[in-house]
Amino acid sequence: MSGATRAEYCVIACAEAWRDAGEILASPMGVIPSVGARLARLSFSPDLLLTDGEALIVRPDGTTEGWLPYRRHLELVTGGRRHVMMGASQIDRYGNQNIACVGDWAKPVRQLLGVRGAPVNTLNNPTSYWIPKHSRRVFVAKVDMVCGVGYDRAAGARHHRLGRVVSDLGVFDFATPDRSMRLASLHPGVSVEEVREATGFDLAVADEVPYTREPTAQELRLIREVIDPGGARAREVAL
Repeated sequence: MSGATRAEYCVIACAEAWRDAGEILASPMGVIPSVGARLARLSFSPDLLLTDGEALIVRPDGTTEGWLPYRRHLELVTGGRRHVMMGASQIDRYGNQNIACVGDWAKPVRQLLGVRGAPVNTLNNPTSYWIPKHSRRVFVAKVDMVCGVGYDRAAGARHHRLGRVVSDLGVFDFATPDRSMRLASLHPGVSVEEVREATGFDLAVADEVPYTREPTAQELRLIREVIDPGGARAREVAL
């Protein structure tokens, strides 16, 4: 197997969000998170539940494995037995996420997707984020509207947990005393300075930051030959 691409490191970083998760529902949003969830199911999280996004539990190849009625889906969501990986138009140092609008919500400069299920997701089950293009427009000092709830606003929420933020530059978590964002790993070829320059707030950064782990030969085979032979991942992260 040839060396991994940046997109494949991102797949690995997303897959790790579901490592040893047990029998919970994975809800990846985006190509690379979807490839990552299927990789996790085929490797280190065999009990992970995947869906077709509607009403079926599916295998990694997309064939039907079971039925997931809406009432059962809500039980998983509100009971902490789902780990969703959402996108973010904006995200701040405490993990508050915005997907609704840019500018004042009363008269926004730009209307986006809307709040959708972000508050329920973040307050009731583990949540991670996928950012395919790391920039100061996304990693902001303060979000224009809170949709997904961050650590500074989630007091008392029983199932609130932000697992990780994966971008095309690295992996971030909230393993700090004040639960602010920390640079957990760099994707190979990326520097700490590059991440800082592309982030609109001060990140917690250790003296030594590891690189995102290498995919195994078996994981690369699964990504390239079984899960995503058409290379859709490269259309989300080109490097």
